[in-house]
Amino acid sequence: MGTTTITTNESQSANAPMTSPWLIRLMHLVSPSLPTGGFAYSQGLEWAIEKGWINSEAPLEQWLLNVIETGMTHVDIPLLQIIYQAVERQDLDAFTRAVQWVRACRETKELRDEEAHRGRAMAAIIKELGLCHAGMANAAKKPNHDPWHKVISSSQLAGFAFAATLWEIPIQVAAQGYLWSWLENQVLAAVKIIPLGQSSGQRVLARLSPTIDTAVATGLQIKDVEQMGSSLPAFGLACSNHETQYTRLFRS
Repeated sequence: MGTTTITTNESQSANAPMTSPWLIRLMHLVSPSLPTGGFAYSQGLEWAIEKGWINSEAPLEQWLLNVIETGMTHVDIPLLQIIYQAVERQDLDAFTRAVQWVRACRETKELRDEEAHRGRAMAAIIKELGLCHAGMANAAKKPNHDPWHKVISSSQLAGFAFAATLWEIPIQVAAQGYLWSWLENQVLAAVKIIPLGQSSGQRVLARLSPTIDTAVATGLQIKDVEQMGSSLPAFGLACSNHETQYTRLFRS
């Protein structure tokens, strides 16, 4: 008789590679349970749906694809990298300038308010977790006077990049996580407002997921703020009009 080898779950686990510490941190950072308030914002989707621009799965997918390819790729991802590198160098001036660019690229009051509201939430989390680098050691003793903390409080992108840097999450996967988190929030908002079934939402996520890798690869090649910019007039119009929408579920 031949010998049969049985591989148990226990032996498989023993031979499995250890999970990278940054992977757990990335999951923490992009989790909806991280209380930065992303679930409260639709970024113009609510108004676009109210006006009938988006009424089903296909136009939703096209809307989100346009925002990823025309906006996130050429603004958020390059700025995420610039902020990340400024934290690595402990360069507060470069960090501050990049965050000013972030806010300048938020075209409407609601988008700027969202950036600031979620930035304050990120700053509070970072403070609670005691995240700081050597250059912040003295400032950390007086958190109310910490210039890094002040800048983070104005931008959630800054807080995300700051935490990703200190947790040593590689920039490429940090950018992928950032985009995934944005995409998931947008799809969840649309599922509620249109409304769509959960299966429709999952299909949209599945079809758009491959665009994340492409967007990150392209965005990380943009090294200078002078090369950045987006052209999303419909997105800006929807966000502007949402500010005075008569009834709404979302803050933006």
